Amino acid sequence: MTGATLAGDAAGGSARSATSRGARHSRRGALRAFVVKELHHILRDRQTLTILLLMPLVQVVLFGFALRSDVRNIRLAVVDPSPNHESIALRDRFRGTGRFRVVMTAPTVGAVEPLFRRNQADVALVFPPDFGSQSADSSPSQLLMLVDASDPNTGTTMQAYTRAVITSYQNDQAPQRAMRIVPDVRMRFNQTLESVNLFVPGLIALVLTLVSALMTAISLSRENERGTLEILLVSPLKPAQIIVGKVLPYLGLAFANVITALLAAKLVFDVPFRGSLGLLLIESTVYSLVSLALGVLVASNTPSQRAAMLVALMATMLPNVLLSGMVFPIASMPRWLIPFTYIVPARWFIVIARGIMLKGVGLEYLWRETLVLSGMTVFLLTAAIRSFKPRIG
Repeated sequence: MTGATLAGDAAGGSARSATSRGARHSRRGALRAFVVKELHHILRDRQTLTILLLMPLVQVVLFGFALRSDVRNIRLAVVDPSPNHESIALRDRFRGTGRFRVVMTAPTVGAVEPLFRRNQADVALVFPPDFGSQSADSSPSQLLMLVDASDPNTGTTMQAYTRAVITSYQNDQAPQRAMRIVPDVRMRFNQTLESVNLFVPGLIALVLTLVSALMTAISLSRENERGTLEILLVSPLKPAQIIVGKVLPYLGLAFANVITALLAAKLVFDVPFRGSLGLLLIESTVYSLVSLALGVLVASNTPSQRAAMLVALMATMLPNVLLSGMVFPIASMPRWLIPFTYIVPARWFIVIARGIMLKGVGLEYLWRETLVLSGMTVFLLTAAIRSFKPRIG
């Protein structure tokens, strides 16, 4: 009896073991089938797969080139009322460094201010009429250095580069002709070098992009997935009317965000505001229309809400952070990358916002940036409206 019981228990244990192995094998098979199914699902969605593969590559490349602390292509304005051997030699030393590019040489300092306000000069050197003659009696030669400090980090770097060139020029002089140059540095538009003065105008652009482009793309793509957009497309409404109806609420929300951001900048961070509030609000509206048109264009050419969100991030947020000058100065980027910054709307809006807020300039200095943003608005809105027409037909 005991032997039979033991045999039965052994047989039962073997059966249970076999059943357990079969269950584990079944679970592994089910897991394998589930993984294969998910892989096939990802591979079928070619558009999303392409975005997921390209986005890390684009981020690595852009961050690699944009994350640089050195500054190149510094635009130098020179005021030299009475050129002599010493002043011309020092100017040539700046030209030979490869970092500086002389954009103007004038006899009076009055020509420098318009260049700074038009964002066409970064540093200005103002030579006194008797520059170099003081070395005869061993007194130092004065030299006025004006630096655009609206970007405090870049301004400090440009000041250091300028001082280094002057020091190198002094050290290379012959002992019998040695001269001592004492630069008088004036930091323009941001004397205290507050970094918040740099970031607030850029953050306004970032907030407007987030509300206008990203949320519009997500909203329209969500309606497309639910089928409600198709109902609108077969309604008596024209494509332009549909787009206007969709973007107007977000345009109002963006306008409210600008007011909120400006109030926070003044009340919390004490960011100076030297220009026209009305002009900044108008420029913000134009920029919001550019972002809204981008969002509509993305939503009308992507099959799903997820794809719309990814494309909107790649087309708006990533370039706005890396290629607009909001965080990383454009002057520090490689020369081949700089032309790509011209197609980033935030680059132009940030110049406008900083010009109005920090420099107090008006449309007479910002007409070119305004014209570029207006052209982008017309082009993108036209493309967004046309993208609906094939679906209606």
